Amino acid sequence: MNTATLEPTAAPAASPPAREFPPVPDLVWSEALHTGDARMDATHQEMVELLARLRALPPEQQLEPYHELVAHTTEHFAQEDRWMLASGFTADNCHSLQHKSVLDTLLAVEAHFHQGDRSIITRMAEALAEWLPLHAQSMDAGLAQHLQALQFDTQTETLPDPTKVRPASMSGCGSISCS
Repeated sequence: MNTATLEPTAAPAASPPAREFPPVPDLVWSEALHTGDARMDATHQEMVELLARLRALPPEQQLEPYHELVAHTTEHFAQEDRWMLASGFTADNCHSLQHKSVLDTLLAVEAHFHQGDRSIITRMAEALAEWLPLHAQSMDAGLAQHLQALQFDTQTETLPDPTKVRPASMSGCGSISCS
């Protein structure tokens, strides 16, 4: 009751029910994730396996495997970033910036976990399971095609003819739609 007017107070409006999202399907290594570069594909396959293992665990058992995923992802992105720099990308290209954004988020997740958000690692693993196929099929496949055109050897991280590369001339992501 509103004590100033002595009129009944309206009940607060009910909050809309929380939106339920469909479950994120398991990410399974398949031909669709191939980029055309064996080393890149092996790295992606390892990430798929780490995500599957992490998603199969209850939250109280996820922290150590999450550390493994973060370490793997850090090296995975550093590897691709080295290749981009060696093949003519600028340091601040959009592909590398996406890597930085994902890594920043991965690092923030652990702090939230320690603050009591026990489902955050699961949510992050689900987000990565949705993100990785799109990233691999666009930015990474484009990068693989670019590296192959230059005959860049991802095993030795060398170019047969470094004069084919104009240093820091590409600021895009490496995909077909971005130069």
